[in-house]
Amino acid sequence: MAERPRFFDDLAGVAGGALSALAGVREEVEAMVRARIDEAIRRLELVRRDELEALAELAGNARAGQEAAEAKIAALEARVAVLEAAAGSDAAAAPGTPGTPGTPAA
Repeated sequence: MAERPRFFDDLAGVAGGALSALAGVREEVEAMVRARIDEAIRRLELVRRDELEALAELAGNARAGQEAAEAKIAALEARVAVLEAAAGSDAAAAPGTPGTPGTPAA
């Protein structure tokens, strides 16, 4: 079997070096493109999906809290109305009680 000439070995070495250099250049270009895109996103004031989802979750929680507070306020207003009605009927049943409207205080 004949030996390969040294020329082909040198050529293979140069080709391998060129491929590794091209791989390095590719990584650098990708990093530069990624940096430019990130910069453009910042300038356009765009929001990333995970940030948007977190804000949507916060808004949902706030909405649920507001609805719960509104329900609690409605229940308290109904309770106050019942108590005021009961106090009004007690005042009508006992005229002359101090502190009721239209009666002299003691």
